Amino acid sequence: MPLLEIDGLTLAFRGAEGELPVVEGLSLSLEAGQVLGLVGESGCGKSVTARSIMRLLDSPPAVYRDGAIRFEGRDLLRLDETAMRALRGGRIGMIFQEPMTSLNPTFTVGFQIDEALRLHTDLSRPARRARARELLARTGVGAPDRRLAQYPFELSGGLRQRVMIAMAIACDPRLLIADEPTTALDVTVQAQILELLLELRARTGMALLLITHDLGVVAETCDEVAVMYAGTIVEQAPAERLFAAPRHPYTAALLASIPQLRPGVRRLPSIPGTVPAPGLRPPGCAFVDRCTRRLERCTSDRPALRVEAEHGVACWNPVP
Repeated sequence: MPLLEIDGLTLAFRGAEGELPVVEGLSLSLEAGQVLGLVGESGCGKSVTARSIMRLLDSPPAVYRDGAIRFEGRDLLRLDETAMRALRGGRIGMIFQEPMTSLNPTFTVGFQIDEALRLHTDLSRPARRARARELLARTGVGAPDRRLAQYPFELSGGLRQRVMIAMAIACDPRLLIADEPTTALDVTVQAQILELLLELRARTGMALLLITHDLGVVAETCDEVAVMYAGTIVEQAPAERLFAAPRHPYTAALLASIPQLRPGVRRLPSIPGTVPAPGLRPPGCAFVDRCTRRLERCTSDRPALRVEAEHGVACWNPVP
């Protein structure tokens, strides 16, 4: 049984124009100890998917039309709020993309780290403070005792990000969802944080769902990669295989846009157009208007994800 299994998730937002589909028929699975990278442009539905796992989307306007999200065999969409609170911060941790809006400005850093430990562990108060101090030190925060007494607005963006990471890993979760966990950090600290997450994975068997735009980080840290476009998975494969031989034209275009030191190359290729907004997606393949390999059937028939030799692709005319 996978630790996390998303099966045919379809999610919409209800507004003045009716229900707009955001995630459509999305399926993913994650084993204990596995690192899965979820990549794609902004607006593809990555963060919405992450928040769906944590059940952090208000309903309404969010409407779960179909599918299931199973964690340790239990469907999270069928759990009540009390059961979800027992999982959030304990069995499932999350590093949010915007630490300034995720941290509470009215409580100190120490109080916010202590809250998860107080709710999900039986540690004494001195032991919880020692644990909070250790977490800040491990995430690269200098003078941790002083930082524990400070408020989020007293910290820089990079320090707030490290505090958010410390909170997420405080209880050694079984699943960690990391939404752009190293965006506000410099390269040296970024490497330290990624090393810390991989060390935690090796020590506890934690699974990591890594959402990022940095394909270099994905190549270095992930066992498997899922490429998301317009609310669904268009390609999924082991990391080495996907980087060596991408099949979907969108994946190939993303990889081609990675900066490389190549003589004679002055301008990086780009993908024309933008991700279609919910409610404006074409009836066929959502990538059809930006694709250089489109066929006539691409405009009318939506391709399903077909898996061959552990490499799945949703395309009528994949890259050879």
